[in-house]
Amino acid sequence: MKYVDEFRDPQAARRLLADIADAAAGQPHRKFMEVCGGHTHAIYRHGIEALLPDSIELIHGPGCPVCVIPMGRVDDAVAVACADGVTMCCFGDMMRVPGGDSTLLEAKARGADVRIVYSPLDALALAERLGDRQVVFLAVGFETTAPSTAVTLLQARERNVDNFSVFCNHVTIVPPLKAILDSPGLDLDGFLGPGHVSTVIGTHPYRFVPAQYGRPLVAAGFEPVDILQSVLMLLRQLAEGRCEVENQYRRVVSGAGNSRALELLREVFVVRPHFEWRGLGFIAQSALAIAPEFAPWDAELRYEVPGVRVADPKACQCGEVLKGALRPWECKVFGTACTPETPIGTCMVSSEGACAAYYNYGRYSSRSRIPVRPTPEAERVGASG
Repeated sequence: MKYVDEFRDPQAARRLLADIADAAAGQPHRKFMEVCGGHTHAIYRHGIEALLPDSIELIHGPGCPVCVIPMGRVDDAVAVACADGVTMCCFGDMMRVPGGDSTLLEAKARGADVRIVYSPLDALALAERLGDRQVVFLAVGFETTAPSTAVTLLQARERNVDNFSVFCNHVTIVPPLKAILDSPGLDLDGFLGPGHVSTVIGTHPYRFVPAQYGRPLVAAGFEPVDILQSVLMLLRQLAEGRCEVENQYRRVVSGAGNSRALELLREVFVVRPHFEWRGLGFIAQSALAIAPEFAPWDAELRYEVPGVRVADPKACQCGEVLKGALRPWECKVFGTACTPETPIGTCMVSSEGACAAYYNYGRYSSRSRIPVRPTPEAERVGASG
């Protein structure tokens, strides 16, 4: 399959691993943050971290859109879902995200009409079928998914679907990156930039990372060869004394991004003055709200919500995991009280959460403490011959 199989080629991966070993030789210990949760899962699914030299450490970042939603916003969504005559629609991984009091799945068990959809347009179509009910779509995600919500709101206005609204929780990638770089004590040598977000916004918005913080960034794809090549590109930049934004994911990402998608975002959304992120607190201009022109379809204006800030459970250390300050297995409840079946924090329940990646692929400890058996994918990549 073009653009997939060639980026899973074991021989290409072995060549890159040899080049990485050569490039890392003589360099100090390097810590690279993969910003996107999709990268984290690819790294641990394929056992990439076990194949890299010990001098290279990969740290996960805040790029999981479900993980960063604070508990108070989940409580707001549950309150809307429990309102009379409401059908709440959301993506599947939002169902079990814990709020302060409940989850959407628990609300559904108590009688609320909560349904899983695969796109916001599915929710709009449902609203047209259920004319006697108010259908609310719970929108989450970075700039990757925000354009699809924008298209849906445009369609709702064009078709005058007055029983449809959106509870908007879309966030943007640049402000949390700045918050991470401003965090004291977090020593990073470079970034694997998010691939999916970059298909929309391009690579130009990341130029502040080398310009202001002196760290290289490589926009990376999601297959094993993509990730290995991106690590090599970062190492070569550091070895050569360069510090810039590079684009490994050229088959999908451009410098300027997707102009039509960006136009849709500007038409339908406005930037919020501030928004709370789980683990990072309030970050200025880090999220999107529905523009006044689309107020009739804004669920935050249509429904009364608690709007209360809820502190994370003391036992949960999702915030430190999202900032890269802790590995999931260093959390006190990881794999014991907190599992995918009984999640305490979002990092364990989300399909892109770092804790879920470590749990699902058996990465319960660091290489320096307990050797971890490579996954079958890693054994295929690392096999000789």
